[in-house]
Amino acid sequence: MYKSQDKKTLPLFGELFPFGGKLDENNRWLKIAGLIPWDEIEDSYRKHFSAIGRPALDSRLAIGVMILKHITVLSNEEMVLELSENPYLQAFCGFDNFQTGKVFDSSSLSKLRKRPGAKYFKELGNQTYEVLIEKKIIKCKGLLVDATVFPEKIKYPTDVGLLNEAREWLVKKIKDVGVKVGKSFRTYPRAARKAYLQFSKSKKRTKKKVAKAKKAMLQYVRRNIKQFEEVLAAAAEQGLMIEDKVIERFAVIGKLYAQQFLMYKEKISRVPDRIVSLSRAWVRPMVRGKTGKSRGSWRQVEFGPKAALSYVDGFVFLDHLDHDNFSEGSLAKKQLGNYKERFGKKPPYMIGDQTYGNRNNRELLKSEEIRDAFEPLGRKVRQKTPRDRWRKQKSVGAWRQRERNRIEGLIGHAKEHFELEKIRYYIDDGAEIWARMGLLGMNLKIAIKRI
Repeated sequence: MYKSQDKKTLPLFGELFPFGGKLDENNRWLKIAGLIPWDEIEDSYRKHFSAIGRPALDSRLAIGVMILKHITVLSNEEMVLELSENPYLQAFCGFDNFQTGKVFDSSSLSKLRKRPGAKYFKELGNQTYEVLIEKKIIKCKGLLVDATVFPEKIKYPTDVGLLNEAREWLVKKIKDVGVKVGKSFRTYPRAARKAYLQFSKSKKRTKKKVAKAKKAMLQYVRRNIKQFEEVLAAAAEQGLMIEDKVIERFAVIGKLYAQQFLMYKEKISRVPDRIVSLSRAWVRPMVRGKTGKSRGSWRQVEFGPKAALSYVDGFVFLDHLDHDNFSEGSLAKKQLGNYKERFGKKPPYMIGDQTYGNRNNRELLKSEEIRDAFEPLGRKVRQKTPRDRWRKQKSVGAWRQRERNRIEGLIGHAKEHFELEKIRYYIDDGAEIWARMGLLGMNLKIAIKRI
């Protein structure tokens, strides 16, 4: 159930300012609150709740705390504590009177993020950006496009480590469910643990040693999978219900075992839809494009969704996000469409790296009468004199191509200061929610500097 609250009946924080004082209107949190369309947010927020039952948190409180969390980069617990201590944050969340106790439990944020889903948070960002465009804080200038990977917060995966993690989970569940159905098995946990530690502590891991450890882990996991299948069959006969999350994790382990066995048997290191995390089975390895700038082969692979981004007048927008790899050059038409939807007209020019500079995109921009800054196709003309090279460096196309540094700089800023280098949400579509809210927090901080 959802029921909105009336916040217009009492003066704001009257008990704190009994002699006619008031909050500072130039405070940054009040400025940001003035940029968010709270009424539109509440209209779409109430659709996700039933008309009966216990009333949910007010939309401005719930969404306000989520926005504050991604702007301040605080944990749920720290954000709730900060909210109880700061009157400006409470004003941002729509309070009329200062609350000295605990406003609500931090666990409510996880439930509230899960209920609306990624589609709602996309709408939330679009509604906020409409206000910024209407107030001319964001101006419809040229379009810069790029792609990056937002890594998930997972342990770096290794074949032996993943198999050992699956084995430990299976052993625990076999014991827990086996007690309930009256079955017991020899799972050899101490022997398997000893074999794994002996491998993990070794300094030199040759191919032969890795293959031997992987073979041993595969044998342990295969035995445990058969044992757990027997336990599940016994539970079904006795009418014992098994949690859905246990069945889902068991299915992930079965797929992991099949992939690892195939790679071991065929002596290969790649397989389609490779699982790199048991808790986040949707994560896929992404090979970095700029491998020359990485130190060590392990840094050439990232684990998280790939995002196609647009940059307009100092603000970054998320156009597409997927855990499966894709070519960002194929999304140029979609990104142009998103620009037209946001600003109501075409961009004067579009800048992207050479991935975007394929023939289809060149023809698309030409038909739309949009200028580009791609290098000409065909054989490069040799610059005979220093003056020729100077003219090329000072050309309009070269100058616009150097503008790509702006979007690359903001991507690095978002990862460094808004935690987009470590996605922490484990819920469905959590990566998209984290990315959209992180970018929204960064864009709002940029917006208040222009007011």
